[in-house]
Amino acid sequence: MHRRDFLAMSASLTLMPLAARAGEATLYTPGAAEAAMDAGKVVLLDFWASWCSTCAAQHRVLTALKAENPAYEQNIVFFVVDWDEHGKGELSKALKIPRRSTLVALKGRQELGRIVAGTSTEDIKALLDLALSAA
Repeated sequence: MHRRDFLAMSASLTLMPLAARAGEATLYTPGAAEAAMDAGKVVLLDFWASWCSTCAAQHRVLTALKAENPAYEQNIVFFVVDWDEHGKGELSKALKIPRRSTLVALKGRQELGRIVAGTSTEDIKALLDLALSAA
């Protein structure tokens, strides 16, 4: 195997969890979530890292809840914010995000609620229901 092939394969395997994660929500790029918020939409920001076990647990709960209630995806705009890339960015600073594995629900720029490092199905469902009621 050539070095270039090895590096390409390694990079693709590293990014695979992020690609799978992004397929269920919009992968955050600077300005994307802010535009949705400025338009007054209900947004859920998922500050996530591929290496974070708490993030993985939250992901499983979010996936199950969205499967149970399609109204979540119909009325809430979901963004995955890669902590390694944007954890020290303007969005994280503006919202005072303390760490990865933070979920924040907003209506426009108004914060509705947040969960920091929580994986309880009941708590995450309550946050999604709160966001849904604001939609």
